[in-house]
Amino acid sequence: MPPGAIPAPRRWLAEGRASRRLALAVVFVALLLDNMLLTVVVPIIPTFLYTTEYKGANSSAAPRQPESAPPAVEASPFFSVFSYFDNSTVTVLGSSSTAEPLNGTTSGHTLTPPTSPSPPPRGCLEGEEFLANENVRVGLLFASKALVQLLVNPFVGLLTNRIGYHIPMFIGFIIMFLSTVMFAFSGTYTLLFIARALQGVGSSFSSVAGLGMLASIYTDDFERGNAMGIALGGLALGVLIGAPFGSVMYEFLGKASPFLVLAFLALLDGALQLCILQPSKISPESTQGTPVLTLLRDPYILVAAGALCFSNMGVAMLEPTLPIWMMQTMCSPKWQLGMAFLPASISYLIGTNLFGVLANKMGRWLCSLIGMAVVGISLLCVPLAKSIYGLIGPNGGLGFAIGMVDSSMMPLMGYLVDLRHTSVYGNVYAIADVAFCMGFAIGPSTGGAIVRAVGFPWLMVVIGVLNIAYAPLCWYLRSPPAREEKIVSLSLVYSLKA
Repeated sequence: MPPGAIPAPRRWLAEGRASRRLALAVVFVALLLDNMLLTVVVPIIPTFLYTTEYKGANSSAAPRQPESAPPAVEASPFFSVFSYFDNSTVTVLGSSSTAEPLNGTTSGHTLTPPTSPSPPPRGCLEGEEFLANENVRVGLLFASKALVQLLVNPFVGLLTNRIGYHIPMFIGFIIMFLSTVMFAFSGTYTLLFIARALQGVGSSFSSVAGLGMLASIYTDDFERGNAMGIALGGLALGVLIGAPFGSVMYEFLGKASPFLVLAFLALLDGALQLCILQPSKISPESTQGTPVLTLLRDPYILVAAGALCFSNMGVAMLEPTLPIWMMQTMCSPKWQLGMAFLPASISYLIGTNLFGVLANKMGRWLCSLIGMAVVGISLLCVPLAKSIYGLIGPNGGLGFAIGMVDSSMMPLMGYLVDLRHTSVYGNVYAIADVAFCMGFAIGPSTGGAIVRAVGFPWLMVVIGVLNIAYAPLCWYLRSPPAREEKIVSLSLVYSLKA
């Protein structure tokens, strides 16, 4: 059939499936939705559990509080007393101890009725012990996604080597959609925990397959760095929109509303994948990839993975603990709990797109080293904030620095495989995602326990110092040596390009 006789929709599909930019768009949208769901729960879960569990458990004690105020008012009515001193009747204000004339001529002050202890300022929540315990429970719930993703990632890496990237991407979409709907209608901690764990399975399929597909499509190191920066921009945009979107929707439209919107967007992403990708096509890699255990024995890959883990662990610890700390110390309303993460998200979006290009010029190792140092300094400054406005600087610096690390280390992982192993990328990006997930698993689960033991400020000191101490290790990524056989193959490739 001549090209002109092919129907326009089929021709558009054929051109789309051959387009690297549209494949990048699919990965961008998948990471966007994954990370919107990741962060949309951050301002919702602490206040939702407080509302459903603490207030429910104390409903029997709640009516007793207003009953203590009326007796104080009833104990001090106006009444008349006959004075034998001047044979007159005086109207006085009664109290439990004394009575004084209302005209104040016999006393320099007016006796006020006894009152109960003043309530907490407007917006502050009661139940200090409950909120302290919630740090642990909310941290475990947030960590469940990363823990499950940590276990599933190696299997997804092996699966992509066998059947390609298209089918795992579509499986990830289906699981993410189910998880989003479950979040919308879950009303207990157990169901929310299951939905969060299910999200980890879908996220593993989407992220490993998506990043591996980009690395296989963009073979040039410079182009790969730019593509990774754009894809991580989708991750950043999801983080950017998620927390503020969730807090505002929860405040004004209820818990289910943000998740239903995300479920609808996930359906659009699935339709896009059906058009652009070929989820029914099995396309295994032409060469056998390097085993995961071999990659894990490579010290340079371990250093790069460690940088991803520890830099993201800082924001992972903030997610469950910062909203509760704001509720306790700043008396923040619901909408502020998500807005506090807005500076970090905006600066992360700027950092990933800016250093996706600059990192290749200035050296990815140097970019990551500076980023980890700034992460540590920013975390040390977070407890100094006295209001939500005091969090703008530390959170902004934190997001920008993590963007530096992510946009440097993600393409560097692909480059290390090209330089030292077989150029098949499913396993190495499974390792990168495992490192990312370890940060988001260890961070929330241990962060809540540390806050309960020593307090939120010391938690920030611990993770901040850890990032500063790890930063010098990035120097070892300055010029990693190539394997001998890879030197020959790379020199052949570059000679052909010349």
